[in-house]
Amino acid sequence: MRKLILALMLAALAGPLVAQTSPQVSNDLTINMSPQQYRICNDRPARPTWMDEINPREAYKALTLMDLYELRAWEQIVETGNCACDVRFPSWEDASEEFDEKHLLDSAAEHTTAQRDIRRQRNDLRLAVQEICEAQGNW
Repeated sequence: MRKLILALMLAALAGPLVAQTSPQVSNDLTINMSPQQYRICNDRPARPTWMDEINPREAYKALTLMDLYELRAWEQIVETGNCACDVRFPSWEDASEEFDEKHLLDSAAEHTTAQRDIRRQRNDLRLAVQEICEAQGNW
């Protein structure tokens, strides 16, 4: 009798678990190739192709260039007091040239040091840039 009651209780508790449906699984693996949409400034210049094709073991080089690009843009924003899209997201050309001159042949450790210095400088500008860009609706 006890076994019967125990079996009925177990069945009553397991019922809702069995009744749950499995999550919907989609077999659609279509890649969406439409341009990425941003909250602000959708006409950003494309970054250098090599940054998307770089070996993952050397991704630190792309990170250094991205940090340098943003630092130079932020310096321009503070200097001009202008946060228009063409100032906030300038051409990659100047940052790429500076990267090639200063960091292209650096070791991974030297890139880490450069990234830390660049990020420190960028963080020093952050509040001023945020204030200017928020006032102009581009933050």
